[in-house]
Amino acid sequence: MSMQTPKGRRRAAAPVSTPRVVEVITTERPRDPHRDARRRRGPFRQITEFASASGIGQKAGIALAATGLVLTVTVPATSPVMATDNAGSVTPVAASAVTPQPQVSAEAGAQIDFSRSAVVTQADPDGKLKQLLSAQSAGSVSRAASAGSLGAPLAALSTASPFGYRVSPITGGSGDFHRGQDYVAQCGTSVLAAATGTVTFVGWHQYGGGNRVVVDHGNGLETTYNHLSSFSVAEGQTVSRGDVLALSGTTGASTGCHLHFEVQVNGEVVDPTGWL
Repeated sequence: MSMQTPKGRRRAAAPVSTPRVVEVITTERPRDPHRDARRRRGPFRQITEFASASGIGQKAGIALAATGLVLTVTVPATSPVMATDNAGSVTPVAASAVTPQPQVSAEAGAQIDFSRSAVVTQADPDGKLKQLLSAQSAGSVSRAASAGSLGAPLAALSTASPFGYRVSPITGGSGDFHRGQDYVAQCGTSVLAAATGTVTFVGWHQYGGGNRVVVDHGNGLETTYNHLSSFSVAEGQTVSRGDVLALSGTTGASTGCHLHFEVQVNGEVVDPTGWL
């Protein structure tokens, strides 16, 4: 097939081409739903979130505090914090990105003082007793507060005769007031200090106590240990809770080996069980 040109020349015509169909791709590539959020956060915010998630937030916080920067306290979550986007998908995110964390700051010259005597636990009974007696006289301490503040005077306590009125084991008469607790103890058993204090008496008690040791614990609180066979301490000596004071016996007004233990508050005897 040929075509006539304006100048009279003929030119071969190319075959008619078929129109090419252009394929339109409508499917978008999958995108990271949190990419835009990460771009909006600055580099420092991304670093702190990474430190929180990886467990190094505490060390990083100490380093920042040392440089004088404000320290952001990150509280670790017990489980991942879940966030829901507009599409309805649930994804875990850092806890610091959801809940604002409190800020703690301190001056450069700030000091932290730690006083062990102010900390009282069950493992520190002498600290409890010291705090109890430093706040008030022993006579003002309630039974609920005093319970457990003194230690046992023997390794094992078994009551033979309680505090209070009873039939006298010496005379057999009724109405005898027993000034302490009698505990079962074979002669020669170690007798222990009920708490830290100063030994104020070691010797013979002429009113039935026999060989006797008295320990002053301060603020009107004293303990006495009676009917002893021998002594292990001297007057004026400082003893600690659990130290051996003497050996049990049956001296004085006694019908057999045992320990007569007394607790005195401002010179008056009280039921020892209220302090043990």
